[in-house]
Amino acid sequence: MKKRKKDKPKSIIQTAMNTTRKKLNKGEFNKESFEIVPLLIETEKIDKEFDDYKIVHITDIHLGQWITKEKLEGVVNLINSLEPDTIVLTGDYVSYQADRYLQDLEKCFKQLEANDVILSVLGNHDYWTNPNGIKAVLKKSNIINLENEIYNITKNSKTLQIAGIDCVTEGNDDIAKIEEQLDHDAPAIMLVHEPDFADTTSQLEPFILQLSGHSHGGQISIPKFRTPVRGKNFRKYPQGEYKVNNMIQYTNRGIGTNMFWFRINCPPEITEITLKRI
Repeated sequence: MKKRKKDKPKSIIQTAMNTTRKKLNKGEFNKESFEIVPLLIETEKIDKEFDDYKIVHITDIHLGQWITKEKLEGVVNLINSLEPDTIVLTGDYVSYQADRYLQDLEKCFKQLEANDVILSVLGNHDYWTNPNGIKAVLKKSNIINLENEIYNITKNSKTLQIAGIDCVTEGNDDIAKIEEQLDHDAPAIMLVHEPDFADTTSQLEPFILQLSGHSHGGQISIPKFRTPVRGKNFRKYPQGEYKVNNMIQYTNRGIGTNMFWFRINCPPEITEITLKRI
């Protein structure tokens, strides 16, 4: 896939901003800059084998912009300290200069620790830069990338299904393939970069939760109005928790930023999800 021509000036801007960041010495990790957000999912669909099961979710790293290798290493250490059963990543690992940062991305991802598995899907920026390179990094880091597939976690013959839809923005999503693999007698969680896909996911009864990113929470949050900045595929569910039919949609604010590095009342997020049987 060819890089988009309109991303060339953005790459130049990224270089200029990164040069400024280095001069100002703004690349270090600060734990207080990141918020760990707890999310409790209570449902009778969870089997006792998965009661108190912990999933940690991050998204929209955009390594090479506001997020440096040092900051990502700090985020990885925070994630590992939570002792997750599963780690899930929902895309946009880089922005406009993927090839410069793939080695650093791999070094950081190889440090992630989960009891069971680490799963991922790709986002639009991954496809706009170097999707094959990013997929190679994920594979070498023992991260299973899902492209319209379901990964089953089984304990004592009980199953938790984690599905991954490929990038909606690029038209790679195929819900029919997910339906073909879906066990309607076991609970399911959907990973998809774009949150508004929840309207489709929620039509399938086994899904209790969809985890997404893409929006960065709008990067601006105003009390009462919440998220004024909305865009393609994150107009309906731009930040936080929503009930969509019988499913919870959760939109993570993301780790990094794209182009503009400011956030107002919208700190970078690590989501700590606990599944609870009721």
